[in-house]
This record gives sequence, C-alpha cells and structure tokens, in this order.
Amino acid sequence: MTQQAQLSAILDKFHQTTPKPVQSVINKTRNDFIASFDPKKAIHVGDHLPEFRLTDAVGTQRESGELLTHGPLLITFYRGEWCPFCNIALVGFQKIMDDIKANGVTFVAISPQLPNESLSTAEKHDLQFPVLSDVGNEYARQLGILFHQPDSLRPIFEKFGHSLPERNGDDSMIVPVPATILVDKDGIVKNLFLDPDYTKRVEPATVLEWISALKH
Repeated sequence: MTQQAQLSAILDKFHQTTPKPVQSVINKTRNDFIASFDPKKAIHVGDHLPEFRLTDAVGTQRESGELLTHGPLLITFYRGEWCPFCNIALVGFQKIMDDIKANGVTFVAISPQLPNESLSTAEKHDLQFPVLSDVGNEYARQLGILFHQPDSLRPIFEKFGHSLPERNGDDSMIVPVPATILVDKDGIVKNLFLDPDYTKRVEPATVLEWISALKH
C-alpha cells in the first residue's frame, strides 16, 4: 500500500466515524485554507534555506549550518503527534532512513511541539532521527508555511483530548503546513513538497528519487 493509500484510508475512516457536525467544521477549515493559501509567499526551489537553531527531543540544540557540514539536509514539517496523517508520514520516513543515510543526507523532522512532546513522539513511533521543536512556529513563519487554524476548532481539539496549549506551549492554534524540503550541501533548496491539504504528503519513493538526483 502506498503512503497516499494509507492517508486516504485515514480520511475515509474520518468520514465514516466522525459526527457530521464535527466533520463539517473540520472540512470547512481544511477547504478554506486550501483555497486561501498562497504558495508564492512560501519558500521555493532555488531559495537559500534560512538558518535555524532548534532544540531536539532531549534538549540538544541543532543548527542548520552544522548539519549542512555533513552534506545535504532533508527536512519535514509536521503538525504534531495528535495528527494521524503526520504519524503515517513520519513512519514513512523512518522506513527509508537507511537509504537516506547511505546517500549522505541528514534528516530532521520539525513541529511546534515542546521538546517533551517531541520525545514522546520519537519514542512512541521508534523514530531514529532528530525531532526538533519550533516553539511558536518561528521558523515555519520564516518559510511562509503557517496555517492559522480558526477558534472554531478549539472545542473539537478539546473534545478529542488534544490540548495544543499544553503540547506547544502557547495558546495559538497555529500549525505548520506539512512541507518536505531537500537542500544541497550549500543550503540551496533543490526539491520541495508543499500542499495546503494536510491529508497529502510526499511519497517516500519520491524523496529517494530527489536524493538520487543530487548526484547527477
């Protein structure tokens, strides 16, 4: 089963099991954002990746400049461990991690979750790569990939036990658009997957094709 097939299965289950009033709010939010998102304001292929200094799940600071000294850098942004679509994507990256490393590429995942939440994510899904905390979405803001979720979602998050203030350390409902970015050793964006529909993610096989193309 492709990753997109897994994502579609999650979406189908949502439509089958979620109460209609809840579905209506969530679907409207997603569709409104898809319609309003302007990719021209986001990072593009050919741009120089802005520098970052973010804390990993065990409290160690990771800097983009230092990571790039080891070669190309692959970054994925995810909304949080509460998002089932994100979890499928993270596991998908884990499955190709040996191939990513064998090609000399460093991989990191970034979310607005606090370090303790990131540690829980890494342990729960047995992730063998750094999970970094972009607290307050400051780095995602630099890249132009913010999703300002409306307050109409707050009671739904609370109903399902997903307290973003507790997970993220602030009272906003802002999350990143789940982007995946490959930059070469000079920090130039070579490939980018950016879709305002959070149910869509780049296929792991496509990422490996990106990485292979770096050598040519």
